[in-house]
Amino acid sequence: MPIRNIAVGRPHEAVHPDALKAALAEFISTLIFVFAGEGSGMAFNKLTDNGATTPAGLIAASIAHAFGLFVAVAVGANISGGHVNPAVTFGAFIGGNITLLRGILYWIAQLLGSTVACLLLKFVTNGMTTSAFALSSGVTAWNALVFEIVMTFGLVYTVYATAVDPKRGNLGIIAPIAIGFIVGANILAGGAFDGASMNPAVSFGPALVSWSWDNHWVYWVGPLIGGGLAGLIPLDY
Repeated sequence: MPIRNIAVGRPHEAVHPDALKAALAEFISTLIFVFAGEGSGMAFNKLTDNGATTPAGLIAASIAHAFGLFVAVAVGANISGGHVNPAVTFGAFIGGNITLLRGILYWIAQLLGSTVACLLLKFVTNGMTTSAFALSSGVTAWNALVFEIVMTFGLVYTVYATAVDPKRGNLGIIAPIAIGFIVGANILAGGAFDGASMNPAVSFGPALVSWSWDNHWVYWVGPLIGGGLAGLIPLDY
């Protein structure tokens, strides 16, 4: 089982230049992704008088997040692995592909990247709200929790199959494209119900800047469970 390979890491790893460089890459990649994804929703709202929750708004969000994540993963892949997501980092930890200490560095960088992106968006839009993820009418927290588990499982399994598995061969640019595509597809599936976060950092930044925490736990627990389950599946079966 992959879980046998779990490692805490050595204390000096937290200040090793390679680890700090990787954390910086995660910060920048997450900032790029959240700025594009959250910003696209704010732009659509401005152009349509709060029409981001319409079918057209959902399609726009799907495309923006798919493109943004493709770029964010691609630019960080050779430095940090291009996680851009605490759930991906957690899945990599469960699968024995990253130590706990390095994973914590990634988490801090990802949350900071998302927060800075939302602060920048609030400034450049002259105070527009960075909308926190929320449940749609008729959707319970438990409905959303299962949604987030399933969608994040699909995302992290895609990351493993294309970017982490050592037997995958050289997939090159296909890995970030596939990762971006699965996020875009999941937004089309789940966006109308709970916003389709699949990423605690993406949820954290807008929630912190707008100070809106309703059902925020769903956007942590669901993705972490989904990512952890994907990390447990061996790809050599």
